[in-house]
Amino acid sequence: MSVAPRRRARAAFVVVTLAAAVRLVFAALIPLFPDETYYWEWSRHLAAGYFDHPPGVALLIRAGDSIASLVGLGFTPFAVRLGPVIAGWIASLATVGIACELAGEDAAWRAALIMTLLPLAAAGLLLATPDSPVLAATAVCLYCVVRALKCEPASGSSFAWWTLTGLALGVAFASKYTSIFVPVAVVVAILLRGDLRARLREPGPYVACVIATLVFIPVLIWNARHEWISFVFQVRHGLAASQGSLLRAVWRHEGDLLGGQAGLASPIVFVMLCIAVARSLRRTADGARFVLGMVALVSFGFFVYSALRQRVEPNWPAAAYIPAIPLLAATAWSAIGERWFRAGLALAGVMSLVIYVQGITPVLPIAPRKDPIGRAFGWTEVTRVADSASATVTASTGMPTWLGGDRYQEASELAFHDARHPATFATNLSGRVNQYTLWPGFADLARAGDNLVLVLDDSDDEPGPVGALRPFFAAVERGNGVELRRGAGVITTRRLWVLKGWRGGWPRQ
Repeated sequence: MSVAPRRRARAAFVVVTLAAAVRLVFAALIPLFPDETYYWEWSRHLAAGYFDHPPGVALLIRAGDSIASLVGLGFTPFAVRLGPVIAGWIASLATVGIACELAGEDAAWRAALIMTLLPLAAAGLLLATPDSPVLAATAVCLYCVVRALKCEPASGSSFAWWTLTGLALGVAFASKYTSIFVPVAVVVAILLRGDLRARLREPGPYVACVIATLVFIPVLIWNARHEWISFVFQVRHGLAASQGSLLRAVWRHEGDLLGGQAGLASPIVFVMLCIAVARSLRRTADGARFVLGMVALVSFGFFVYSALRQRVEPNWPAAAYIPAIPLLAATAWSAIGERWFRAGLALAGVMSLVIYVQGITPVLPIAPRKDPIGRAFGWTEVTRVADSASATVTASTGMPTWLGGDRYQEASELAFHDARHPATFATNLSGRVNQYTLWPGFADLARAGDNLVLVLDDSDDEPGPVGALRPFFAAVERGNGVELRRGAGVITTRRLWVLKGWRGGWPRQ
């Protein structure tokens, strides 16, 4: 990690750029996960909002698809992930820029290493999920905030940086709703520090809020026209009622949350990130570090609270790492602390390498059914069998046959892997509602006599969705089972159900 000081900024740029290039390679090699194909479906139906999230990820995927189509790549994992990987590169550059503003080129170099080696970046900045755009927008937003705080209050340069802050914050709002913690934390930090309160007397922060709101207005309008369905879903999703005793929630959910963070950052680096944030919240810390520390604390603290009520996915607090990483990179450590830092980066790098290798070929002693990466495999075969069944039914009945599943995972994977990329359906009869509920369904697009091939979980008994749909079709047949495999390992099994001769009507939901 020894690089001549005058070359460290340039080296930092090269490192994060090479890391992005590596992610592009693996983006092309690893199949799409069901959530990614779900967001890809969004990109085919561009709107100002969706059931689960704002439109940021859909726009990013659409942009990547458009770029890839110029060179004839079509709908491929590389095309779907191209935009998110570029966004991840921007997030890395902005994070390195924050570190450079805090403590110079040496801190920029260290931040580049952290952003390159952490499993959070290795995986999170590769996948086509809302994390990529929100991390990029948050990083740019915080870089602009730091630059604004370094300017004289009410100066022209300060106003310009606050204006750019508003634009980036608006993009963050349009990417993921949890980005609201960024302005909340900034305001809290300014109110708590006397040396920062002067910022409340300049127009910049207020202009930033106005601009961010203007960028976010289309999302607000979409929600208003859809009974605020996206906001309601996220509030319920993040603050669901606690199941079981509080002690059990603390033991299980908080343990899962912390364990997940250790996996995303490596245990050593995660602890050092926490120490760096804690130091930034001291009164002796400068204003910019205090603001960054508060953003990290508020962003992560919400999910600590949420874990008291329900299980929190490891990636949900990802935005808290954007301010924490520059703080870690800019922290002066003792000789012992420096050794721990190097050891943490080395461990993180090994963990990231294992993730990449596991994405290509299984190397970890994990059963295929329990391997999270396994969820991306087997869908090509499922789609092939479903297409074959569809063609057979169409030939025998003379009527069109549609494809679908009961969940968005099956519906979106079928749509992506089918060469025709047809409209598919998620019936949502036994699972949670999702964006497919807002799009035209089978009953809206099909004609009397049409057929439907459903891909469902395999079971000995008739699945609930089939029982609910049976009265609306002339015949229902149990089709073939299809094993989702990764090499010789069986991940899970899906069962095809063939519903022939639609009579009209649909179950109430």
